[in-house]
Amino acid sequence: QVQLVESGGGSVQAGGSLRLSCAASGATASSECMGWFRQAPGQEREGVASIYRPTGGITYADSVKGRVTLSRDNAKNTMYLQMNSLKPEDTAVYYCAAAPSSTDSRCRGMYAFVFDYWGQGTQVTVSS
Repeated sequence: QVQLVESGGGSVQAGGSLRLSCAASGATASSECMGWFRQAPGQEREGVASIYRPTGGITYADSVKGRVTLSRDNAKNTMYLQMNSLKPEDTAVYYCAAAPSSTDSRCRGMYAFVFDYWGQGTQVTVSS
């Protein structure tokens, strides 16, 4: 069964930290590209970070660069997003996604259409 399960969301004050986890199973566990996206109310889903498995290359959105770190534990089939110095504008539902087949450029571009599988999302709320 193909499944992505996120956890680790919650409510924090501005400047705080959270670590999101995404446990992958089935075909998603060996996906060439995995990523984190977020969607705030009334806004489009946007890419936050992605990792291209063949090279290990990681890409971050400009809005989070320097504040978040994506990592992947292949032995546990789990991807993490460590978020520090959180801001109220980081408030959103965060999703992990997997693309079993992808090119490096598409993975770095974090195009939502590239990703075939999505988790259910986890809420992150940052208060000022």
